[in-house]
Amino acid sequence: MQKALAPIFLYALFALTFYFLALEAHAQPLEEVPFIISPDNVTLEMLNSAGVKRGDHVIDLGSGDGRIVILAAKRFEATGLGVEIDPSLVERSKASARNAGVANKVEFRVQDLFKTDLASATVITMYLLPEFNLQLRPALLALKPGTRIVSHDWDMGAWKPDRTTVVAVPNKAVGREKSSQIHLWTVPAQVDGLWCATGLLRGASITLTQTYQAFAGTLAWRNRTRALAGTISGTELRTPAGSSGELVLQAADDVLRIASAQGHMALAQGASFRRAAGASCG
Repeated sequence: MQKALAPIFLYALFALTFYFLALEAHAQPLEEVPFIISPDNVTLEMLNSAGVKRGDHVIDLGSGDGRIVILAAKRFEATGLGVEIDPSLVERSKASARNAGVANKVEFRVQDLFKTDLASATVITMYLLPEFNLQLRPALLALKPGTRIVSHDWDMGAWKPDRTTVVAVPNKAVGREKSSQIHLWTVPAQVDGLWCATGLLRGASITLTQTYQAFAGTLAWRNRTRALAGTISGTELRTPAGSSGELVLQAADDVLRIASAQGHMALAQGASFRRAAGASCG
């Protein structure tokens, strides 16, 4: 009996040891993101995917050798900020910016990316580990609607990208796939809740629920209702054309405006709705 119990005891001891080692590893703080060079074609596709242009301000989180910010300034005439935890890479980035003739348009800082003020960005680029993306997600969703987010390879969980492109990378050193995925998101306006009509449509209301860049709800006016469902791109809400025709709304601060309407809603084009202060429009 003792000989039979010995293997069971040893197995249980091994399992218990593994459990506590796993707990200890989980309790450790996240390691720094390793610096892996993004190939030039990937860097270019990230900026093209975001539609970077003059007037944009690109913030690259974990900027490495600075190539994304420098390319954004040199080729697309944008300004930029690179945030990197490694001082030697920041100095290297500054030297590269001087050599590229764009030192007056870009800045590089030794800084914790989680403590970086992102409010000035119109475009954010990143090549981070998945857990870092998820930690950043709330801050990214809180940015100004229309801000574009581009991530190399890693997504943001339940917040699905608006578009993903695939770029061939024959010499890719990470993973089995010899390609890279470029994910793009556009920060959606926050429109969840009740909206009350003003002007000639007074008495009408829009009630919306929002999940990232998707919305659903109802538009009620007098004794009629219309179901709403569609997508949000920046400040624009759009329902697909159906039996009632396409409906396009524009969000600006606490106002929703019907920018385009078809069918029986055509006369409502231009009408505005304000976010309700309470639970009703009374």
